[in-house]
Amino acid sequence: MVYKILYLYPDLLDLYGDSGNIEVLKYRLQKRGIECQVDTYSILEDKPNFSDYNLIFMGGGADREQSILSEDLVKYKEDIISAIDKGVFVLLICGGFQLFGKYYKDADGQVIDGLGIFDYYTVSGGKRNRNIGNIIIESQIDGEPYKVIGFENHGGITYDISNSFGKILYKNPNNTYDFEGFMLDNVIGTYLHGPLLSKNPALADYIIKIGLKCKNKKEIELEPLDDELENKCRDVLITQFL
Repeated sequence: MVYKILYLYPDLLDLYGDSGNIEVLKYRLQKRGIECQVDTYSILEDKPNFSDYNLIFMGGGADREQSILSEDLVKYKEDIISAIDKGVFVLLICGGFQLFGKYYKDADGQVIDGLGIFDYYTVSGGKRNRNIGNIIIESQIDGEPYKVIGFENHGGITYDISNSFGKILYKNPNNTYDFEGFMLDNVIGTYLHGPLLSKNPALADYIIKIGLKCKNKKEIELEPLDDELENKCRDVLITQFL
């Protein structure tokens, strides 16, 4: 069994350790004896077969990086929609999250077109008005409530989200919103950096499980891992913040 990951634009979108999400997934797969294959794609490279993967990943980037790659990404809109429809998991962090919406308007008023796969859109809150700090949200992971711990650092404010990633339980004072991110069964878009999956092993396993299901056409039971240390760290952070 091979779990195949397509990492989009790693040379442009890797703020705040986002590539660490790939390392967490590789580790958890390999501990279970599942081979992990990571392919990358960036501008001017050969077109990938998006539907051939278990997971498509995009990290975060600044406004400049988003404007550089947006015209390239839109060429693959229909291929990405087809992959999502077939059950391929898509994990989008910050800039990647924004680019799957209608558009992003930066602090100078420049509009960067997104894929428009989802109906949300993002507007900069201004160069000095950023949401920065630790954050905890309560999400539903595999049908169970789960506290997702992360770190946010973004100036964009995303509107018209139909299905949020979760309700915010703890946030920095500048963040005035009650819900964070976007989630469908096989899509998560979020502003949580850190990397996200290092603090949330159950979320990492959910992504693995759904990604495997799309290729094997059946539920896959994952062998439990010893997450005692990870969960102790989570307990400390949750107690400290909440």
